[in-house]
Amino acid sequence: MSEVLLKVDKLKKYFPITGGVLGRKVGEVKAVDDVSFFVNKGETLGLVGESGCGKSTTGRVLMRLLEPTEGTVEFEGQDLTKLKAEDMRRMRKEIQMVFQDPFASLNPRHTVEKILEEPLIVHGVKDKEERKRRVREMLEVVGLNSYHAKRYPHQFSGGQRQRIGIARALMTKPKLIIADEPVSALDVSIQSQVLNLLEDLQKEFQLTYIFIAHDLGVVKHISDRVGVMYLGRLVEITEADKLYEKPLHPYTKALLASIPIPDPDVQQEKELLKGDLPSPANPPLGCAFHTRCSACMEVCKTTRPELVEIEPSHFAACHLYNK
Repeated sequence: MSEVLLKVDKLKKYFPITGGVLGRKVGEVKAVDDVSFFVNKGETLGLVGESGCGKSTTGRVLMRLLEPTEGTVEFEGQDLTKLKAEDMRRMRKEIQMVFQDPFASLNPRHTVEKILEEPLIVHGVKDKEERKRRVREMLEVVGLNSYHAKRYPHQFSGGQRQRIGIARALMTKPKLIIADEPVSALDVSIQSQVLNLLEDLQKEFQLTYIFIAHDLGVVKHISDRVGVMYLGRLVEITEADKLYEKPLHPYTKALLASIPIPDPDVQQEKELLKGDLPSPANPPLGCAFHTRCSACMEVCKTTRPELVEIEPSHFAACHLYNK
């Protein structure tokens, strides 16, 4: 039986909306609203959804880069939400993040060597020669040369910069890496190289990934299980093969239908996603997706469906499957 590395329970992140002369709270944006899932050691969990669905905020809350409003995040049985700031800083040795934009996430004034050394300095590696050796070693691991250490980020392409970002995440030998849209800012020809690198590193270092993306095509190739988010909530989660072969939730079906197929006749037959994402500051009552759902029933407008197991290890939050 697989060992659970990370367990998230009823996680919420609400951002206050202020207004008026005194700046009083007049509402809140429910960016992450009651999300629960687990990640087993050595697996890759994909989190997908449209822009604004809360997937990146979820990743940042797991790292405590944003403080959660409610809920628990257990890493190896320890609740990260209860840790003091200093203890959480030490815990980040085990949990690292790869950011979306390789152009913005690297300090342009520092050499690659200084960028990669920084995590080692923060986490107490005092030997300068040891740090330099680790930097050279890690550059080779991600497919760059050790002489690149003396260069600055602007001297690299987007794909190379993302490799540096991945190397930085690996410097502390973490157990879990949260990859927040790590290939969406890259050229399509480079995306597959970076995805292949992530898969190779996972095998080499026994890594566990949470892979956040809006592109279901990208997620399919790297994920063991996939969770689909809509307006701050998980609407479906199961093994990747099951999700692509037999999606249950109407939103998942619409997302899969939006993946381009190089055949105009096939594309026209598909039922594509209609309308715009509602505001997370004022989400619809009942099922958040009912305003865009072709299978909407009266119960969908008033009662929020729970995420329940419809088939073995296949969970969905939809009234169509309520018996």
